[in-house]
Amino acid sequence: MAPPVRYCIPGERLCNLEEGSPGSGTYTRHGYIFSSLAGCLTKTSENGALPVISVMRETESQLLPDVGAIVTCKVSSINSRFAKVRILYVGSTPLKNSFRGTIRKEDVRATEKDKVEIYKSFRPGDIVLAKVISLGDAQSNYLLTTAENELGVVVAHSESGVQMVPISWCEMQCPKTHTKEFRKVARVQPEFLQT
Repeated sequence: MAPPVRYCIPGERLCNLEEGSPGSGTYTRHGYIFSSLAGCLTKTSENGALPVISVMRETESQLLPDVGAIVTCKVSSINSRFAKVRILYVGSTPLKNSFRGTIRKEDVRATEKDKVEIYKSFRPGDIVLAKVISLGDAQSNYLLTTAENELGVVVAHSESGVQMVPISWCEMQCPKTHTKEFRKVARVQPEFLQT
């Protein structure tokens, strides 16, 4: 049976210097080893030497979307004023926890902003490339834009559940039923295409 995991907090005295040598996440003072992190205590010994006392954090640091970052998100709901999305990737790095974002009607495209209709740009379930324009507030979280040619819907499924093919910057077509649906289509750059 494995020994119980010991958790420690910053400033906690772990042992004296005669019992071990300091490792990562620790510091020494007055002949004792103290924790400098909140995490799990680990002792590793090699060749009968004093064990190395270190403190490891439970999780790796979470990557956060920053202003100007390109994010991949999934549309969760739409209304006449905005689309709500879940941010899944920052650049090409997957996130452990998704973040909520909003694409407002006026941030869908750069031209003819007054003629934008959200339901002709996005549908729930669409995978969208967007850019973070602001960190938003407690209600809206991240504000995103797709007002560039390279940003917009990259993956969408038709009513019949088949992945659609882009046929213009504002339309996608189902290869099975040949029905066309409106979307704000992203012009995906060659370096992002999988071969």
